[in-house]
Amino acid sequence: MFADDIRRALSGTPRERLAELSVAVWKGFACGAVSEEDAQRLAEEIAARKIVPPKPAEPRRRVGSRPRSPAEMERRRRWTSSGWLPPQLAARFTMAEAAVLSTIAAEVARRGLCRLTVGHVASLAGVSRTTVQNAVRQAAALGILTSEEWRLSAWRSAPNTVRIVSAEWRAWLRMRDRKRAGADHPRQAEQGKPRHGRAEQPHSHRRGPGDTGGLLRRYPAGGGQGTTDGDAPTAMPVVSRRLGCGVGR
Repeated sequence: MFADDIRRALSGTPRERLAELSVAVWKGFACGAVSEEDAQRLAEEIAARKIVPPKPAEPRRRVGSRPRSPAEMERRRRWTSSGWLPPQLAARFTMAEAAVLSTIAAEVARRGLCRLTVGHVASLAGVSRTTVQNAVRQAAALGILTSEEWRLSAWRSAPNTVRIVSAEWRAWLRMRDRKRAGADHPRQAEQGKPRHGRAEQPHSHRRGPGDTGGLLRRYPAGGGQGTTDGDAPTAMPVVSRRLGCGVGR
C-alpha cells in the first residue's frame, strides 16, 4: 500500500522534490512499511526521473558562405537575379546556393548538361567549393537534378555530369529561351501589323493623263510634234505650253 502511494506521488512530483520521495521510501523500508524489493524498484524509478533528458538540438540555419570580396557578392547577386531558377525552387536555397544552381542551369541550357569542375563553378558563382558541393547535394536530394560521377581510374575522376531532371525547371528554361529569342528580334513580330489601325497601301505606279513622270519629252529642233530617236531633248516646249504661249508666236 505504501509502495503504491509512493508510485502515484512519483508521477506527479516535480524533479526538484524527488529527493524527498527517496527519503520517504527508505524511511518506509526502515519501518517495515515497504519490502526491500519494492524499495529497490522505487529507488530505481526515482533515479530515472532525476535524469534530465537531452535537449533536442535546434536545426542549424543555413545562411550560406560569406563572400570574400565585393566582386564575389556582385557575382552572386547577378546570378541569383538572372532568372535561371523558378521562384518556387530558388526559395529553397540560400543566395550562394541559388547562384551555383543558376550557373549550372546556364551551362545546361548551352550544352544540354554541365561538366564544369567544382572550382570552375565556384569561381563563376563567387562562392566556395563547399557551397557548390552542398548546393548540388541538396538539389539532388530534392530530385531536381542528377550528378553522375565520371571516374577515370581508382584515383582519378573527371568532372561530374550534372543534368536537370525537374520538369518544372526544364519548362522554365524553355520559356526563358523563347522570351529571349523574341526580345532579340522585336521587328519580326511587328511585320504585317497595320499602323494606327490602317493597313499600309502599296504605292500606285499608274500615271494620269498629262503626267510626264518627271521626264522631258523629245521634240524636233523646229518645235514640231514629230520625234526621232536622234532629236535632242528640249525643255522649252513643255514650259511654254504650260504658260499658254506656243513656240514661234
